[in-house]
Amino acid sequence: MTGRGVIAPGIRVAVQRPEVMPGKLPSPPPAPAPAPASESAGAGAGAGTAGAPSAAGAGGRSVLEGAFALLEAVERAVEAGPTRLASECGLPKTTAYRLLEQLADLGAVERCRGSYRVGLRMFSLGREWQPHPRLRSAAREPVRRLVEITGMTVGIAVLWRGETLMIEWSPGEAEQPAPLQTGATWPWFTAAGKVLVAGAHPNPLLGPLPASWLQEAAAIRDRGAAFDQEEVMSGVCCTAVPLLGADGAPVAALCVLTDPAHRLERLAEAARQTGRVISVGLRGR
Repeated sequence: MTGRGVIAPGIRVAVQRPEVMPGKLPSPPPAPAPAPASESAGAGAGAGTAGAPSAAGAGGRSVLEGAFALLEAVERAVEAGPTRLASECGLPKTTAYRLLEQLADLGAVERCRGSYRVGLRMFSLGREWQPHPRLRSAAREPVRRLVEITGMTVGIAVLWRGETLMIEWSPGEAEQPAPLQTGATWPWFTAAGKVLVAGAHPNPLLGPLPASWLQEAAAIRDRGAAFDQEEVMSGVCCTAVPLLGADGAPVAALCVLTDPAHRLERLAEAARQTGRVISVGLRGR
C-alpha cells in the first residue's frame, strides 16, 4: 500500500476528504435583470466583476462549490486541462475555465502549458492546518524525546474522510519501515485510525464497522492504545495512543512505527506517557 499526498484537510491531509417593508410611498420600479455573463472562454479570466460567474452555476452549484470541486480535481489529477477538469466536476467548460483562471490569479492553481496544477498558495495554507491550535507546539518537544528514546519513527495522524491522514512525522534512527510523507493517507484501520474511531462518538467512518469492532474498541479504550500488527502493510507494525483535548475527546493520534521484531506493548507504554504530556499541553496546562 502506498500513501497518496493531499493538500490538507481539505485538502485529499486529513483534508480526511469545505449558506420592503411596505411604506406609504409608492414602491420604486423593479431593477432590470442583469444580463447573463458571456460564456466565451476568455470572458472573465482574471479579476473583475463583469465576467465573474453567477452565485449559482450549473445545476445550482455555487461558485465556491465549483471552485473547491476544481481544486480537488486538480489535486487528484496532479496536472490536467480545463476540459478534463470540467468533465470531472460536472461544470460547463467555459465556467470551469473562468474559475480556473481566477484561481490561478489568486495563486491557488498554477498554469502549466495549457493545464493546471496545485499552486504554491494552497501548499502554504495547507501546511498551516492542524486539528487543534496548540497541537504542534504541545507535541514538538515530547515527540522529539520519544524518537530519541525509542529510535523509532513517530507520527501524528487524524481521521479524514474515513481514512488515516498523516499530518506530522519525525523519522527515527532505525530504518523507516514504511514510506511516509506529510499528507499521506492510509486505511482507517491503522493503529492511529483505530484509536481515534474507538474514542469517537458517533461513528466517524463513512460505512459500517466490522461485527467484531465493539469488542476491539472496548479493549483499545481499556489499555489506552491500539495496535497494527502488519494489518495494513507487510513488515510494518504500529502502536498508537489518543491525544485528548479539553473535553476528553481525541483530537489526533500519536503513533510509533516499527517492524515485527519489536514488542508493541513496550512501545505503547512510552507512547502513552508521551501522549499524556501532549494532552496536558492541549488543555493549556
